[in-house]
Amino acid sequence: MAGIFITGTDTGVGKTVATAALGLALREAGVNAGVMKPIETGAQLVSGRRRGEDAAVLHRLLAPGDPIEDVNPIALALPTAPSAAARLEGATIDLARIREACARLEARHDVVLVEGAGGLLVPIDGKTTMADLARTLGCPLIVVARQRLGTINHTLLTLREADRRGLRIAGVVLNEWDPSGDPLSEADALNLQELRERLETPVIADLPALALGPSHTWSPAALAPLVGRFDLDPLVPNLPKAPRPL
Repeated sequence: MAGIFITGTDTGVGKTVATAALGLALREAGVNAGVMKPIETGAQLVSGRRRGEDAAVLHRLLAPGDPIEDVNPIALALPTAPSAAARLEGATIDLARIREACARLEARHDVVLVEGAGGLLVPIDGKTTMADLARTLGCPLIVVARQRLGTINHTLLTLREADRRGLRIAGVVLNEWDPSGDPLSEADALNLQELRERLETPVIADLPALALGPSHTWSPAALAPLVGRFDLDPLVPNLPKAPRPL
């Protein structure tokens, strides 16, 4: 498997923390995992080049030896859908440039984690969505979903749309993190159980909420409580079995 596309049921569901933790889990298991954030909006100007915050932290944690231009080939200023951000800047998002960058990363790594922007139907241009990008790159999907009210509808709709488009789904990550900082309620837990009973896709991780702080401060040690939560068998079935520390 050369690439895995990480999408979300919505924006702000914790795709970046899930991608970082999965990459560290794969590396701990002996898999040379690379990472890519093909398109990031809301990117700041750093040393004359726009650089997205998500791309920067993933680059630092997982693949600092790779060129940032390959990890994040498209960086746009406006924090909105890529199509709107590109239109405001008078830019064109070149999918060939993304494919070429991904191919270079795949040549350097066993697997490349590709983090999308928002959810599957976020528009890249007038005709292309994140789902189309996943298909273009030939990647199966991991869907990151929040463990809160509304997740049943959002998650099942995302999985149904992926299936309708013929995209293979490798697994679901259930992420407790929430921007409110509130703990899961009893109602949230009951709602989550309802979702689990309806899923036909494996849950490859159940991630607890962590107080991580700003992403530029994240470290492998800070993410360690999440790393051991991943079931890697659906992704890389031939990994050697080794006991994990408790």
